[in-house]
Amino acid sequence: MLAFALESRSFSWMIRRRRAITTFTFVVSVVSYSLITTGFAAPAETSPPPVTPTPEARPSPANVSSTTAATPSKAALRQPDPTRPWTKKEPNDITASGVVISGQRILTNAHVVQYASEVQVQANQAGDKLPAIVKAVGPGIDLAVLELEDQKFFDSHAPLPFRKSLPDSKDPVMVYGYPTGGASLSITKGIISRIEFTGYSLSALGLRIQIDAAINPGNSGGPAVVSDEIVGLAFSHLQTAQNIGYIIPVEEIEIFLQDVADGSYDGKPAMYDDLQTLENPALRSYLHLPESLQGMVVHRPFDSSPNYPLKEWDVVTKIGDVPVDDEGMIKLGDTLRVRFAYMVQKLAQKDTVPLTIYRGGKQSKINLPVLRQRPLVIPELKGAYPSYFVYGPIVFSEATTDLVTLAQRNRETTALVAMLTYIGSPLIGRIGDKPAFPGERLVVVPCPFFPHRLSKGYGNPSWQVLKAVNHHPVKNLAHLVEMLRDLKDESVTFEFDTRSSGESIVFPRAEMVSATENILSDNGVRSQGSADAMTIWNAKGTK
Repeated sequence: MLAFALESRSFSWMIRRRRAITTFTFVVSVVSYSLITTGFAAPAETSPPPVTPTPEARPSPANVSSTTAATPSKAALRQPDPTRPWTKKEPNDITASGVVISGQRILTNAHVVQYASEVQVQANQAGDKLPAIVKAVGPGIDLAVLELEDQKFFDSHAPLPFRKSLPDSKDPVMVYGYPTGGASLSITKGIISRIEFTGYSLSALGLRIQIDAAINPGNSGGPAVVSDEIVGLAFSHLQTAQNIGYIIPVEEIEIFLQDVADGSYDGKPAMYDDLQTLENPALRSYLHLPESLQGMVVHRPFDSSPNYPLKEWDVVTKIGDVPVDDEGMIKLGDTLRVRFAYMVQKLAQKDTVPLTIYRGGKQSKINLPVLRQRPLVIPELKGAYPSYFVYGPIVFSEATTDLVTLAQRNRETTALVAMLTYIGSPLIGRIGDKPAFPGERLVVVPCPFFPHRLSKGYGNPSWQVLKAVNHHPVKNLAHLVEMLRDLKDESVTFEFDTRSSGESIVFPRAEMVSATENILSDNGVRSQGSADAMTIWNAKGTK
């Protein structure tokens, strides 16, 4: 077997031959940089919670290695800083792993390469560092594909094959990688302990395999192998337990690879209707259901328009030809039960999925529209940088789950979460909500005022959601910039969305505009806003 370590300003890879596996695989090790916040005190970052309640599983710190393993590498990752959106985080070294797959490609985790500016691959015991290109990233499912500028590399580094079926529980599994950034390929042995369909992020569901084997920092992106075939890719571990790791199964990998074949990632089809189980006898009696009927009750359809095929109190009894039980589960084979939503990714055609529903005493078939991107009023950055706008001493940005996650990461920020909950902040109450109208986004103040006499006497507005400007509701950041640009009033008033506490802030409009340039200069901020915000601000000379 061949192992690599990926090195770059973003990654480094190393190769090492193992006799245990005759085919070659590629494992990469990546060191990256993440920003160290200075200036404003900000909570530590964390990954967003899964869509469904599961034990907290955090990505292993990036170290790209795979069965053709990689040595420790350096990656120039410049991650966003949601609390200082005008800048990026400073470099922070990480390492990770990757594996050679068919088509002269290298597979690794998205969280390893997402903000990398340069990637290099270095074979084990070799001095050459080969430039690599990030060709595709699927942030929600945590997968990424790399290619090398020098394709000759793959002449001597063949891929391991994918296993065509899911492994069975209790199957022995070998995980290859470079944990803790070591230069030598590490092999960890364990067993398959659980297969489930669950949340990878707020925006993606998928099959996930739990293994009773250690996945440590640096294992991310390394292959999990059963009988010389790849069954998955290591991506996270359970921080609250020992030797519990998670891998992305081949089925999810192949869906991702098919998606990115055209060079872009569209996302996985999914249902976003709210459903509930049908186990309660009183609920069944209320719906006048036959005793033998099983399924899931529609609590809240995703779309309330008359043309949407699902209605409140409908019972979903089948997806395709597969029966759904009262717990919302389906059977795969003789022993495996998973949530019925798993079948959406297998059955969706032209972004619709066939369902059988029970309504008004009879069953009927419908084609339900499904979405490849979950619409969220507080979206994920997914590799982008936050938009922002500076107006006098105050900074505005659009709320993202990346920002909200900072408030939920550790004990140090417990008081912040409690405060946001107490004041009824939409940052807490609207996580997971879809926009109430097209284009709705929450505009938030991500940091304290810049020092200036204009803010004298006002409290710290950090983490507050802007509700209105001069009594006009704010739809999103672009709308806010447009309103401020065209404002003619002598004063500008900012009202925040709080149930209790808080204050409204009033500024002299002309002074806010004239003071902005000096405030930016004094605080080392190069631009008054992100490119999208400045395009709107400069669209008319009415300021």
